[in-house]
Amino acid sequence: MEEHAVQNFVRQKVEWLDRDTAQSRAMCAHLRRGIGKPPGDVPALWEITLADAPGDWRSYRGEPSYAQYAVHTALTLYALHRQGKTQSMCAFEKTDGHSFGGAAARLVRRDENRLDAVKRRFNAAATAAVFTELAQHARGLIQLMRAESEPIRLDYPRFALDLFVFQHPGRADGIRLRWGEDFYRVLSGKEKERDEGQS
Repeated sequence: MEEHAVQNFVRQKVEWLDRDTAQSRAMCAHLRRGIGKPPGDVPALWEITLADAPGDWRSYRGEPSYAQYAVHTALTLYALHRQGKTQSMCAFEKTDGHSFGGAAARLVRRDENRLDAVKRRFNAAATAAVFTELAQHARGLIQLMRAESEPIRLDYPRFALDLFVFQHPGRADGIRLRWGEDFYRVLSGKEKERDEGQS
């Protein structure tokens, strides 16, 4: 199924970026230069965003596919989140606390004074009318996560899946609802917070 393929593809690529080799660090730098640009615009990224991708992800009529947009956006934002870090910023636990909504709530739990600012950014991302707007607002939240001294990790394979589904007509509302549920579940402390300092 294409949805699982997107998730698995991003998982494999993040694991490769986390090897912290000269090659993976160089690719992270290239990925950061691709933030906000359409898939395919930066040839230096093709090795990681297009190589080994399933054939049914190909663009048609010159427009990137939903899968290409989801993968490109998730990996470029992961490279931003990983910048200057010595450990992975990806959580693979598949818990609500590491979803996009849960991670945003963790920002508030660290400092309740920023509730309004985080909620504004989070709501703007969740209610975005177009995918590029969603990606732009998500970038702002991820920059806040990266600025934390103690890691706030995000489940990037799951985030890529959410980005993929979000683009399908009639399915964005389901993603918005789950992000909102996760945000308020983590914010209220109903999900036990893990020790985020552990890798």
